[in-house]
Amino acid sequence: MATGRTHRPATRSRGIPEATVARLPLYLRALTALSERSVPTVSSEELAAAAGVNSAKLRKDFSYLGSYGTRGVGYDVEYLVYQISRELGLTQDWPVVIVGIGNLGAALANYGGFASRGFRVAALIDADPAMAGKPVAGIPVQHTDDLEKIIQDNGVSIGVIATPAGAAQQVCDRLVAAGVTSILNFAPTVLNVPDGVDVRKVDLSIELQILAFHEQRKAGEESAADSPLPGAAAAARKASAADQGPDGDVPAVMPA
Repeated sequence: MATGRTHRPATRSRGIPEATVARLPLYLRALTALSERSVPTVSSEELAAAAGVNSAKLRKDFSYLGSYGTRGVGYDVEYLVYQISRELGLTQDWPVVIVGIGNLGAALANYGGFASRGFRVAALIDADPAMAGKPVAGIPVQHTDDLEKIIQDNGVSIGVIATPAGAAQQVCDRLVAAGVTSILNFAPTVLNVPDGVDVRKVDLSIELQILAFHEQRKAGEESAADSPLPGAAAAARKASAADQGPDGDVPAVMPA
């Protein structure tokens, strides 16, 4: 069973840890932005800041790629873009199918970043017969009855599930049976897949709940900052205890 993680070992065949693989797209995004501004070289500190990691971790990650910066010069931006793109498999065309063309599926279909990053939306698939033939992002929607044939005809190995939770597992099973070995799951459910199939899960509600936790904690810290100082509160409690007897009663007035 997979929940946003892969069934494969923590270290891939070329010896690159999964944690490093997960950061490579961050580096590539930052490097692409630099390339678009015609920046020729970048230091590890600058690139790390742009990617949101520390520079020591970045240098360690790049050592797995066999890429070392030049002291006083930094890293060659264009070469790193090529090197990371090749490592991520983005130098070839990856046909992708999106299953479930509701609001989310349609938004994904209209996302312009797929093509520029090495992915081609080969087909849009939905279970609603009324959707069949309707163009979304210029691509006609096809019915789920043809899912297996669509995958085989297009050589698809990556599937995106954007269906309701109740339909996701069945769609997943059909994708896997048809030869799909990597799945991006947007459905709010955990998918069960056999070994050798990678699942990445994107759950927007979970991300929002995590943000809500942090907001609540920040609000609590602000509330605590507005309350009396802990030392003053402790002194007040001590003074109150001194005014009471051993059993917590206010002592009787002693005779003169």
